Amino acid sequence: MLYRWLARPLLFRLDPEQAHRLSLRWLHRLGRLPPLLRLLERWCCIDHPMLQTRVCGLEICNPVGLAAGLDKNAEAVAALSALGFGFIEVGTVTPRPQPGNPSPRLFRLPADYALINRLGFNNEGARAVAQRLRGARRTIPIGVNLGKNADTPLNEALDDYCRGLEALYEVGDYFVVNVSSPNTAGLRDLQGSRQLGDLLTGLHAHNQALARQRQMPPRPLLVKIAPDLSSDELDAVIAVVQGVPLDGIVATNTTLARQGLASTVAEPGGLSGLPLRQRSTEVIRHLFARSQGRIPIIGVGGIFSAQDAYEKIRAGASLVQIYTGLIYKGPGLARAINTGLLHLLQRDGFTHVSQAVGRPLEVAATRPSA
Repeated sequence: MLYRWLARPLLFRLDPEQAHRLSLRWLHRLGRLPPLLRLLERWCCIDHPMLQTRVCGLEICNPVGLAAGLDKNAEAVAALSALGFGFIEVGTVTPRPQPGNPSPRLFRLPADYALINRLGFNNEGARAVAQRLRGARRTIPIGVNLGKNADTPLNEALDDYCRGLEALYEVGDYFVVNVSSPNTAGLRDLQGSRQLGDLLTGLHAHNQALARQRQMPPRPLLVKIAPDLSSDELDAVIAVVQGVPLDGIVATNTTLARQGLASTVAEPGGLSGLPLRQRSTEVIRHLFARSQGRIPIIGVGGIFSAQDAYEKIRAGASLVQIYTGLIYKGPGLARAINTGLLHLLQRDGFTHVSQAVGRPLEVAATRPSA
């Protein structure tokens, strides 16, 4: 309530990217105050066995994560970890630092509860992010979203992803291969079956080699896809992921579609938020059905409530992530979603969140026997 009536109106008077930087600065400072972090954790973190889950070999205290894009440079990991998330994904991180696209490049669509961004993988580079993560207070799994530098040709993209993976290997608990941002020229071409197969096969081999060198298990490796892929293209992605094999799919990134918006907007870039909710859920449902539930899915896109998260879980997502919802709803959103998920799971007779994954909403759950 305080965020809705006080903080959000003040932040929304600022340029969106300026407000983003200011919020990260506050969170960074909060992360250096352990007593306040502990108080925040007590309020925001929902500790309940029904929400605890294991996905891609990772023990996760609840299924609600923070999507990549908010904390690109791992500046606020400590404070964000105290907001009730089960896991956090930083990045997108490229091997070399890059400034991203020219400003203005971030836009709010309040009438649609949406954002448009064309940031272009602005980040400090893999070395700087790795150094920051080494010194970060960590209480939950931290994933790293990997990208290629804008000036790297597509036929050399594998080298960039391998360099990023290697630089961050010991500080990331899982890695996501971002081939679906619409804001780096040509990047989405890597989602084609041949290009994607070559890229993910090479990364998988490098992952195995790094694990052997460091005498540790390979890191979970997932791929993040666009919501704008056709059914045939999604089927091709499934075939590649199962053939490599990869550990999972993040569905979905931002969309280029603009149908049904209340706002009049002509800005190019990726659209996120409430308008993406239905399409991302459709993609999750398709991936789950065609893979027969054999591929772990992290569901992203338009999650503003526990019901939104529950719909994605019932469609086939083992985990979910939020970002735009956090901008509009505030820092208590993860707690609200987890609290609501507990109620929904109990209402439908599930004793654990994993039991709800892929169970169509119109099919009633079987209540446990007394």
